[in-house]
Formats: sequence, structure tokens, C-alpha cells
Amino acid sequence: MSSTSNKHPYHLVNPSPWPFVASVAAVVLAVGAINYMKEGQPWVMLAGLLLVLYTMYVWWRDVIREAQKDKSHTKEVQFGLKFGVGLFILSELMFFVAWFWAFFNASLGGSPAGDVWPPEGIEPIHTFGLPFINTMLLVISGFVLEWGHKGLMKDNRKRAILGVYGAFGLGFVFMCVQLYEYGAAGFGFTDGIYSSVFYMATGFHGFHVFVGLVSLLICGVRLQKGDFTKDQHVGLLSTSWYWHFVDIVWIFLFVWVYWWGNSAFFAQ
Repeated sequence: MSSTSNKHPYHLVNPSPWPFVASVAAVVLAVGAINYMKEGQPWVMLAGLLLVLYTMYVWWRDVIREAQKDKSHTKEVQFGLKFGVGLFILSELMFFVAWFWAFFNASLGGSPAGDVWPPEGIEPIHTFGLPFINTMLLVISGFVLEWGHKGLMKDNRKRAILGVYGAFGLGFVFMCVQLYEYGAAGFGFTDGIYSSVFYMATGFHGFHVFVGLVSLLICGVRLQKGDFTKDQHVGLLSTSWYWHFVDIVWIFLFVWVYWWGNSAFFAQ
């Protein structure tokens, strides 16, 4: 840690190449994806994806070193990191608000589907079948993760590890159930406005679940290595916030898309 950072509680970040590398990787990934969508080869897109993943790894590695080795994550720095995570989650929430609005706009007569919802020819997924099972899985996983987090706050590392891996297991089953649901669905992505918005909203949520699972797995490994303590565990706390965000978004998806959206709400 530099002498400058010893004079005050704020950490002055050392020059890093990763923001620039991340920008290049994002451009390569975007250009490659556009080319692939135009029936081109996937190699540029895959190269961009690998570069993005590599940049994520080395950047987070440096942040962990700052916390564990340099002891640079003071209370003030931790507050800044938490505030940044909160803003990120808020931006992700706005992303899903857009998809909810698209669904409401279409379902309330603002689309060529007219006044019939779901549109004719669409057989919606039964509300209290697989969607309800997945809702229970995610809600329980949130409680399990919080139970583990509270364990760390009591210096019970074993409980924290069990909570993190328990939430990971439930989340993994959720993803498997959702993939099975997609395979069993009686409509495809291009079968109209209902199916398009349905797959975009639930599909992006599934991607967020995947990101949460990776974060949970990393937190579990770090817990086993002894990285987190009750006074310094921003990584675990951030993952916990993110996972609860994923839970809440899914509850809204279940209520409005799977229940209200397929007319089951009015049939009760």
C-alpha cells in the first residue's frame, strides 16, 4: 500500500489497464455478435466473450488483493463499494421495468394482439406448475443465503459456507427447471408478441440467475479460503443483495407474467 493511502481512509487506486481492456473486449464482443446474427462466423464473438471473461477475472483478482493483501478496503472504501453495487442493482431493476412495461402495453391492448390475451393460438404455461416450483426454490434460496450471511456475522464460518452453497444448489435446480420449462413450452420465440416478451423477460432473468450462481460459487470458495470476516465481506454482501434482487424480480415475473398475464388471475 502506498504512503499516500496511509494518510487518509480512502484508497487511491493504482493505474490499471483493465478498464481499457474491458472497453476493447466489449466492442469486440458486440461487433462479433452483430456479425454472427447476420449469419457470419462466431469466432470474433467468442474471442470477445473470452476477453470479457478474462478481464473480469483479473480485475476482480486485483480488487481482492487490495482487500486481503494491501488492507486498502477501509470502512469508507467499503461504503463506496456498497454504494456502487446498490446503483448497479438499481440500473438492472430499470432494465426489467422496461420489459414489464412492454408486457403490460401488449396485454392491455396496445399491440396487434388486440383485446385477447394471451393471443389466440398461445397455450400459456400453467401458473401453479413449474413456475410455482421455481418461485419456491428462489424464495427459499434467499432465506438460506441470508441464514448463511448471519452465520458469518456470528463468526460461524461453517454455517456461512453451508448457506452459500445451499443457495447455489437451489439456484442451480431453478435453472434446470426453467430450461425444462422452455423445452416443454408450446410456443416459440417468434410466435408473436406474447412469446417474444415472455422469453426476453424470463430469459434475461435466467441470465441474471447464472451470474448470481457464479458469484455464489466464488463466495463459497473464498469462504473456504478464509477471505471473508464479519467486519469485511463486501463481496459476500454484494452477492447477497444481487441474489435478493433476482428473487424479487422473479416474484414479479411470476405474479404478472405467469399468473395475471395468462388470465389465470381472472379465472380463479
